[in-house]
Amino acid sequence: METAKYETDVVAWANEQARLIRAGRFELLDLEHIAEEIEDVGKSEQRELANRLAVLLAHLLKWQHQPERRGASWELTIRNQRRAIARCLEETPSLRGKLIDNRWFAGAWDDATAKAAEETGLASFPKDCPWTIEAEILADGWLPV
Repeated sequence: METAKYETDVVAWANEQARLIRAGRFELLDLEHIAEEIEDVGKSEQRELANRLAVLLAHLLKWQHQPERRGASWELTIRNQRRAIARCLEETPSLRGKLIDNRWFAGAWDDATAKAAEETGLASFPKDCPWTIEAEILADGWLPV
């Protein structure tokens, strides 16, 4: 059986690595790439949280800056994103630390303001998030005025 190469077919490589682990053939494992893949799983979870937070923040910005356009659709998106973020944090509690990491949160805020600007045509959003994460952003029912 030919050895699958990580660089050319990651799915075949992953299946082969799983087979080797199950067979107890640890000496044949591609440990460096296995470690990279494990780290990437964490990065994927972080990206999902950041993307959901950016969508939530963008909708909160739109809610605040375009009161005449407020509607059930925006409210539903806000509620759904809060619920999905809560699920992410419940399933992966270590992600909660990202919410208080200023650099990480600033990246989500930048994505949110860019998304809100693109969707509204407005460009005058605050440089820094004016809301608190627990008491406002993630709080059920809270909406900016």
